[in-house]
Amino acid sequence: MSETIVLGIDCGGTHTDAALLAVEGTAARLLASAKTITDHADLPGSILRVRAGLEKACDDRAKAALARISRLTLGTTLCINAILQGRADKVGLALSAGPGLDPVHFGLGEYVCVVPGGLDHRGVEVSRLFTNELALEAKKWAREGIAQIACVGKFSPRNPVHEQEMARVAEEASGLPASMGHSLSGRLNFPRRVATAYYNAAVSNLHNAFLDSVENSAAFAGHTENMRLLKADGGATSFGESRKNPVQSILSGPSASVMGALAQWPDGGSGCCLLLDMGGTTTDIAIAVDGSPVLERQGMMLEGRRTLVRALAQQSIAVGGDSLLRLENGADGPNVLVGPQRIGSAMAFGGNEPTLLDAFNVLNAAQNPQNCLGDVEASRRGLEKQAAGQIGAGDLAEKAVESAMARIARAAYDLVETVNESPIYTLARLRAVKEARPDKACLVGGPALAARARLEKALDLPLSIPPRPEVANAIGAALSLPTASLEIYADTGKGTLWVPALGFRENIGRNFTIEDAKKRALTLLAEYLEKNGAADASVEVVEADLFATLDDRGYGAKDIRVVAQARPGLCATVAFS
Repeated sequence: MSETIVLGIDCGGTHTDAALLAVEGTAARLLASAKTITDHADLPGSILRVRAGLEKACDDRAKAALARISRLTLGTTLCINAILQGRADKVGLALSAGPGLDPVHFGLGEYVCVVPGGLDHRGVEVSRLFTNELALEAKKWAREGIAQIACVGKFSPRNPVHEQEMARVAEEASGLPASMGHSLSGRLNFPRRVATAYYNAAVSNLHNAFLDSVENSAAFAGHTENMRLLKADGGATSFGESRKNPVQSILSGPSASVMGALAQWPDGGSGCCLLLDMGGTTTDIAIAVDGSPVLERQGMMLEGRRTLVRALAQQSIAVGGDSLLRLENGADGPNVLVGPQRIGSAMAFGGNEPTLLDAFNVLNAAQNPQNCLGDVEASRRGLEKQAAGQIGAGDLAEKAVESAMARIARAAYDLVETVNESPIYTLARLRAVKEARPDKACLVGGPALAARARLEKALDLPLSIPPRPEVANAIGAALSLPTASLEIYADTGKGTLWVPALGFRENIGRNFTIEDAKKRALTLLAEYLEKNGAADASVEVVEADLFATLDDRGYGAKDIRVVAQARPGLCATVAFS
């Protein structure tokens, strides 16, 4: 069996990592890796620098492998950072819900236009669409600097005609592109579809400009047909498909660490485990059951609004190796604050202010010297200066580490309680798991070795660190399988089969069965994946429902809904000799 060469690159909040691997069957070998500081004002530049660093790190065999990369997968925090920092585009939102529900309550942003008209739950028009006001608003939006428009109708997954008309009118009046809710998800949840379409439009220009810069880079010449981007659910999608649906990759970066931990950690394949990634700025926390990450069943959350985007259940806390340490006066003496600020590297790596990693170094120098990182003496000097005689350097380090580890442990168990409040679904199986109670933990990220002993104590769980924790994100990106799902609806009374995400419709007979629907869903998904460079993906049906109805003439009919997905996970796990 010949080996396949894959490259993973992850643009994190602090570092951009790269990992070059050779995959043969279900085993992978790490050939080379590299890191560089992330420049948030120039993420494409960060990618090019880490690519150059990877070349320097390669031995002769790895250099030969670089010339025959068959797949490049990226993870990035670009879009989520833009949303959190208020740099995403302004969006004009056109909403139509019909009688009985005022859609303005579900609007987002400053620019919302309610368009009269509506459909019923089967997609039948119950009130005509009137778009005169939308045309006037769209012209106004263009003058006021709106970059994108999103159009959402309440029952558009059953019939997109109103959304399509709103998009046509808005685009013609404004000259701006429009996202349509039915093309992003086939699920019936109007408020979440509004949020999905809104955020899809808000990051579309930024997302596509980023992909353009990567594709146009000479460093990646010859790979443009095999470039993928990691999604919020830990799976990969082609650049071409990601351009149509950028909302799926808003949480691309955090999912990379989850997949990278599982790729290197054999013990993660059984039982329930916590997965933690401690970076320079944050610690990201997730849960896996029998080797598969737990999903956020209700959909990705952005700025307090649920979307219809499938995502891993995660919790992030602003505690990382580069989190600043500060002293404040308390009733019982000085208190030590850790983060959330980060202004550069730890003093152990040339920074100017003491950080959590420096505190780890001071403690580990006496207790676990093999787990120290960087210049330990610089860390000690930094904490002594910070203490300024109010407290000993060792006491400052102890208080800082104890506080930080307690916060991470509390966040981890808050996540456990949250996911156990409702049925638990994992990436591999869209059916309920009874309970997720971790019996072990895995830690990745640059400060992992330094934090290991103290975090294990705080979690009260056996904690493992895989062989290459510092580039786990890039490894996870490189080895993640493509994921995609399709929902199809069949109405034997109308004689139609409809796939909202593809805009595909065909005629069916009255004898069309749920088994026919399953076969058709698998075929359509396989064809879709082949067009998007993932012809080898395995597909499966994960949901199938049938409801008996009466058609317009009073005859018995069937409403059928089927969901098919590409089986997610990792193409291989990493073997270290």
